[in-house]
Amino acid sequence: MTRRLHLAVAAYGVGGPGQHGLWKDPRVPKNASIDIQYYIRQAQIAQAALFDAFFIVDSQFITPDYPSHYLNRLEPLTLLSAVATHTTHIGLVATASSTYNSPFNLARRFASLDLISGGRAAWNVVTSFDTGTSRNYGLEEHLDYATRYGRALEAVQVVRGLWDSYEDDAFPASLDDNQFLDPSKLHALNHVGEHFSVAGPLNVSRSPQGQPVIFQAGVSEEGRNLAAQVAEGIYAPGGTRAQAQAYFSDIKQRATAAGRDPDHVLIFTGASPVVGSSDAQAHRRSREIYDQDNDFDRKLGFLGRSFGAYDFAQHDLDAPFPDVAHLAEKGGRTAGQAIVDRAASQGLTLRQVVETLTEYRPSPFTGAPDTVADAIEEWFTAGAADGLNLRFRALEDLERFAGDVVPLLQKRGLFRTAYEHDTLRGHLGLPIPENRHSVRDQEDFPRGGFA
Repeated sequence: MTRRLHLAVAAYGVGGPGQHGLWKDPRVPKNASIDIQYYIRQAQIAQAALFDAFFIVDSQFITPDYPSHYLNRLEPLTLLSAVATHTTHIGLVATASSTYNSPFNLARRFASLDLISGGRAAWNVVTSFDTGTSRNYGLEEHLDYATRYGRALEAVQVVRGLWDSYEDDAFPASLDDNQFLDPSKLHALNHVGEHFSVAGPLNVSRSPQGQPVIFQAGVSEEGRNLAAQVAEGIYAPGGTRAQAQAYFSDIKQRATAAGRDPDHVLIFTGASPVVGSSDAQAHRRSREIYDQDNDFDRKLGFLGRSFGAYDFAQHDLDAPFPDVAHLAEKGGRTAGQAIVDRAASQGLTLRQVVETLTEYRPSPFTGAPDTVADAIEEWFTAGAADGLNLRFRALEDLERFAGDVVPLLQKRGLFRTAYEHDTLRGHLGLPIPENRHSVRDQEDFPRGGFA
């Protein structure tokens, strides 16, 4: 096969979205979300199983109703810098907001992680979902969709420009010539745009993979367009296989229309596999997990996230779903509008909205190891995903998948049997970006020093 499956693991501690009861699991330390050793162990298990990447999600606003993991967790780049020193091959993907970070700071932090890890860093670009984040940064209101996504596109362009500040041979460190830096190979950016003005240059050189990989997760029209323009990896929503195929096809078509190679835009579909000794046992366990997490009050509280952390508890649960569409406009507009539309079309009460949105739906990757491997192969070959972004409840669940399912995928020729590269770009089959200034030299563009 020329096409190979990719696997990433999304690391949570005491329970992310839909895992409200995970903190009660005796297998999970109560401080897992802030225990660096817990993350390091997950990354090492995934690396031993030859996973492509280790992914850390993030947000910067909470209410007491948010999932347990959100309430007390480590900052992603700090976390992954520690993980980098205890791993050798697995990619390290950190989430950071383009809305609430400056491009220069982002460029420096990710370039540093890229060097620390030997070329394994990636930036998951988000525009920040939670409208309340604005008040943590001195702003009265969250930026609107168009502004956030326009800012995100420009931020990525600026960051990539800063990552090219040094050409790859900028540091001769020649004692004979008394020259540490060749100043003709250091370039200021001098960017002036709609959202940013950044002079540069960046004081961090390029890594073995040239630049960190750009990841993105977009469902809205603006998000999909941003993904098609700049993303090299995409974290896609799950859902049914048909829904995943439609998303996959749409993104690949948009990338092609943007003049990009669609094979260089890899789609990782979110999945929460449940592996058991038999199909029946796995489905029993899947139902047990749902029952453990089925906390109505917490689900009601978290529903407000799509509507600017709105408190739905103030409403009668058995009255029609309240008119809150306007509250989603600057936050989770796509998800919020879908909820409002569904409630209106079906005449649902607030209670029914919560129950239908969170009703029991077993993962399509539930069953004995052969069954799970079959499902993964079907999704991959049917064009529903280039890979999976996997979520596991506890370390032993990751270990079981690694020990029982991965060997089956390898036997079928779907997944690697050894790391063939040292960088994340190598794992993903992505080209090393040429330094734009070196390319200009090759094209006989005039070049002066520090330009």
